[in-house]
Formats: sequence, C-alpha cells, structure tokens
Amino acid sequence: MTTDTGNICRRLTGRTAVITGAGSGIGLATARRLASEGAHVVCGDIDDGAGAATAEEVGGTFVHVDVTDPDQVEALFAAAHDTYGSVDIAFNNAGISPPDDDSILTTGLDSWKRVQDVNLTSVYLCCKAALPYMRRQGRGSIINTASFVARMGAATSQISYTASKGGVLAMSRELGVQFAREGIRVNALCPGPVNTPLLRELFAKDPERAARRLVHIPLGRFAEPTEIAAAVAFLASDDSSFVNATDFLVDGGISGAYVTPL
Repeated sequence: MTTDTGNICRRLTGRTAVITGAGSGIGLATARRLASEGAHVVCGDIDDGAGAATAEEVGGTFVHVDVTDPDQVEALFAAAHDTYGSVDIAFNNAGISPPDDDSILTTGLDSWKRVQDVNLTSVYLCCKAALPYMRRQGRGSIINTASFVARMGAATSQISYTASKGGVLAMSRELGVQFAREGIRVNALCPGPVNTPLLRELFAKDPERAARRLVHIPLGRFAEPTEIAAAVAFLASDDSSFVNATDFLVDGGISGAYVTPL
C-alpha cells in the first residue's frame, strides 16, 4: 500500500467500505483516505484499469460494476460481504456530468435519462443493495454524493445533473429517517466544485463558464479531492454518530454567499 498515513487517525479499522467511482477523482481520494484509516476498501468502477489500480494501491478489492445494472450492483455488495464479512460503509459516488446536459431548452431526452440513470438511479440501486447487510448487522453508514447544486439554482444550467442531485439529497434524507433506529445513518455529501478530471474536462471546453462560477466561491478556488475525502471519512466514522439524514455541505461557503470578497 502506498497511501501515506501521516497524521491520519485510524477510525475505521476492520470496517468494510464500498466505493463506486473509485478509479478517479473523489472516489480515488476517498479510497486512499478510508484505507489509511484502516478500512477494507472495495473499489467499484466501470473502468477496469483505473478501478483495479486503485484497489492495488490501497490493498483492497476491485469489482467491475456498471452502477445502472441492478445485478452488477448486487454483485458488488455481495463481493464486499463475502470477502470481508461485512458492509459497514457505502460511498455511492459514481456520477457523470456530460457536456450535452445543458439548458432545459437544448438538453435532449436521451441525455436527460442517461444522467438520471447514472447519478440518481444508481444511488437507489446501491442503497437498496447495501441496506440488507447493514440491517442484519444493526449498523452502517451510507454516504451518497449529491452536490451543492441540490441546494442552489444556476443560470449556467446542467438541468439533468442538478435534478439528479436534488433527487439524491431527498432520497438520502428519507432513508436516513426510515432506518435511523436500526443503527443506519444515511447522509448526502454536497461538495462544491471539485478539482477533478470531470470538472477540468467540462470547464476546459468552456473557460468562460468556469470563470463565471469560480467568482462565486468565497475561498476563491475549487476544492481538492482530498478535502472531500476527509468529509467522507468523518461521515463514515463514529465521530459523526449523530449526523443523519442531512445535506453535508463541503462547498467553500458558496451556498452561504451573498457577495464574495473582492
């Protein structure tokens, strides 16, 4: 394992974490962080090369998964349980933000449906697959990747992405309430813009849109994946034992800003 454990505490020793979209960006950073805190990490990704590389780096297990396929999602969580004996943490993180998802006036139905399938339906499938294991154990933490856009509107719209993340937030809230007395917490992680390959690709194609968004972040920069991974580790651990059914914002203050500093 090449993860630098440095000053990282080990709050997750012996626990099993399933991460979708583990091959890059937030998923990769989170796999590194959770492994450094002692978790067994099961890395799910549709990209076999990237997912397997992450699993090898963190000493975990790779499972190929198309998160829109119910059978493959079931197999992902079954592999975690069969390999390590539990499913303690589910970080349902896989998502897309394609350039053809734009204004409602120009976004076609096929683009709408594809984003909904990957960003929202996949979270439904992953929660549905993880919950039976957690219910039998009487414990578990589910962290679903939503976004600050679930709380805010934008004139530079990505209509299906925004709607999908709003759905993730609402679903997480409901599941957190439903299963709270069974020892299961469900939270929606709501990052601000993050310096990931997905964001860099999107904004490289439209620098004006990137500049227009960046000006609204009080900290004056995008988040780094490691900063989001730290939030996931908190939500996965017992340090967040009374944090449930909420939108956990890690957005540099963007959702709280009226005007930003000059």
